[in-house]
Amino acid sequence: MAQKDDKYTYRVTWSEEDAEYVGLCAEFPSISWLAHSPESALKGIRKVVAEVVEDMVRNGEQVPEPLSTKHFSGKFMVRVPPEVHRQLAIEAAEARVSLNRLASAKLSH
Repeated sequence: MAQKDDKYTYRVTWSEEDAEYVGLCAEFPSISWLAHSPESALKGIRKVVAEVVEDMVRNGEQVPEPLSTKHFSGKFMVRVPPEVHRQLAIEAAEARVSLNRLASAKLSH
């Protein structure tokens, strides 16, 4: 049975290879659930996540925090080749915006 307070991030997509829908959970990338309908795939992945969480708690393992409840600062570092950095700096200067604003705009689209 799925957890009542389940706040994990789920996605259901079609798997051409399996000719079925596959249920996925972002916080548990190593597990999935195949089903003939998207609703069944979601129900199945939620059930298996609940079982995994229950097993982890029983074994004293740390359970992943749901992405939906995590605090994000809005900052992260990205390394790019120097030539890409130069090109972005030129583009930002030509647009009369900061490099940060340019990168944020590009990542938002």
